[in-house]
Amino acid sequence: MSLNNNLNNLTATKLSKMLRNKECSAVEISKDVFKTINNIEKDINAYITITEEDALKKAREVDEKISKGEALSPLAGIPIGIKDNICLKGVKTTCGSKILSNFVSPYDATVVERLKNNDVVFTGKLNLDEFAMGSSGEYSYFGKTKNPINLEYVPGGSSSGPVAAVAAGEAIMSLGSDTGGSIRVPAAFCGLVGLKPTYGAVSRYGLVALASSLDHIGPIAKTVDDTAMLYRAICGFDQKDATSSSIDHKINEDINNFNIKGLRIGVSQKYFGNGVDKEVVDNVKKSIKMFEDQGAIIKEVELPSGEDALAAYHIMLPAEASSNLARFDGVKYGFRAKEYNNLEEMYENTRGEGFGQEVKRRIILGTFILSAQSDSSIYAKGRFFQKKIISQMKKVFEQCDIVITPSAPSTAFKFDNMTNDPVKMYMNDMCTVFVNIAGLPAISLPCGTGQNGLPIGLQIIGPHFSENLIFKVSKLHENFILNI
Repeated sequence: MSLNNNLNNLTATKLSKMLRNKECSAVEISKDVFKTINNIEKDINAYITITEEDALKKAREVDEKISKGEALSPLAGIPIGIKDNICLKGVKTTCGSKILSNFVSPYDATVVERLKNNDVVFTGKLNLDEFAMGSSGEYSYFGKTKNPINLEYVPGGSSSGPVAAVAAGEAIMSLGSDTGGSIRVPAAFCGLVGLKPTYGAVSRYGLVALASSLDHIGPIAKTVDDTAMLYRAICGFDQKDATSSSIDHKINEDINNFNIKGLRIGVSQKYFGNGVDKEVVDNVKKSIKMFEDQGAIIKEVELPSGEDALAAYHIMLPAEASSNLARFDGVKYGFRAKEYNNLEEMYENTRGEGFGQEVKRRIILGTFILSAQSDSSIYAKGRFFQKKIISQMKKVFEQCDIVITPSAPSTAFKFDNMTNDPVKMYMNDMCTVFVNIAGLPAISLPCGTGQNGLPIGLQIIGPHFSENLIFKVSKLHENFILNI
């Protein structure tokens, strides 16, 4: 029996060891998590669906296996939340939208299957900007998610629920999705670690598609060790996903004791100038100086500009979203409008009532981009810039081993500060979107605190399938921050 009354505030790595040493039980961990949910969820709004009964049942199964001495995954018994655009069989998958508010998934996403094979405990489905369209957490049909550090501020998005739940102790870890920064920006805003893997490294089967060429599933956790542990469980080839890579990219168990001497770190002044707050620049540069003091070589490199990347991103994403969201018409599943006179009206009224304003804005833009009037030339330009950015990043990684930028241009901002200015809101992703366009792996790490008392995030980017290196460098940085 554990004497620790705050198990939910510990890391997954620590809890995994405690479980095996019988210093606590899986049921105790889950009960602490759900006690916290019951106490503060009304203020945070991280969850859309809470699965407490199923979670405690699974926790009891894990305790039984431990009592029998069965070999278990390090993740066994660890409570994990799932972003509500990732399918969990028998549980609602709403995507934060009215149009899917009554949809119960008939199957598991591949990442969920893999976590079930690791005996994790699912706490429920987590809130998000509707269909993952947003960078603040303000666009969900089920209400805004609050930043647990300061409830007057946004947690970031679109993975608002996944980061808020972990930051508030309502889950030990979580899975989010990242199309242009939707794991890394909220991780930065809430002081967590969030990884966007290489495109193809983690199966997207069972992720409700926003922009198929840009979507990624990735882990969110309190520490680098926890993030690596969760990533190991979900990565790998999946024949159900046509974009899944068969490249062996398993992560080493030991990411400690990394010698950074001679590592070439690329830095671009484009991401330390206009549009990025001075306190963000100062803290990220402090971390870069720490790496340099330990023997890393700092090299100036030419990265794609945030403005160019955003322009390409906001051509590709609306076009692909318009195509992907066409399936939500009220015919086979989900919400259907009650009043209509014919099939065409049913489509119009269902989508008009079922989609929120931000989703409608992007669908309309994407439909125009793909329309006969544009002759598909606009989308072709977006794809052209994607190829250009991929080529540019290949040249960058001929000069350096990793690249460091801020994760976001500022700390978290107050609610309603940008909702009336979509272009200003889109600029929150200026440091992250080019990484999705190029399909590269990137991680966000806490690297300081702003004047408003909220965290600042640093981003480490690597070549394709360099997650192993990224985790090692990240662990070194984490140790440095903890020792300050």
